[in-house]
Amino acid sequence: MKTPCEIVVWYVLPTIRREIAKELVDTFRMKQVDVGHLFGVTDAAISQYLKKKRGGNVWIESSERYPEFLEEIKVSAKRIYENNSDIAKEMCRLCRFIKNIGILAEVYKGSTGDDLPQCEWDGEIITQIKSE
Repeated sequence: MKTPCEIVVWYVLPTIRREIAKELVDTFRMKQVDVGHLFGVTDAAISQYLKKKRGGNVWIESSERYPEFLEEIKVSAKRIYENNSDIAKEMCRLCRFIKNIGILAEVYKGSTGDDLPQCEWDGEIITQIKSE
C-alpha cells in the first residue's frame, strides 16, 4: 500500500512546482535561472516544468477543483515573488490545500484504486520541534 505522502511526492509536489514556476516566469517575468535558485534546481529543470516535460498529473488536471488550485498557485507565486513567503512554506500550504479540497483523495484513488487512508499528521509536530 502506498502512503498518502508517497503520492504527494510522486504526483502532487511536481505539479505544484510546475505551476508555480509557470506563474513566476509568465506573470512576474522572472528568469528561469532565478526560479531554479528558489526551487534549488537547475534552470534546465525549470525549462522542463515550463514545457510540461516534468510535473503535471492527469488526476489533478482533470479534477473539477483544478481551477481553485490554480487560483491558490497565483496567491503563492505572488507571495514568493514579493518576498512575503518562501517556496517551502508555499509548497506546504498548497499541499494542505490540495488535501483539504479533496484533490489528494482523487489522485490517491486514481493511482492506487483505493480510498485515501486517514492521515494522522496535524501540524503540531512541526510547531513543537521548531520551538525546542
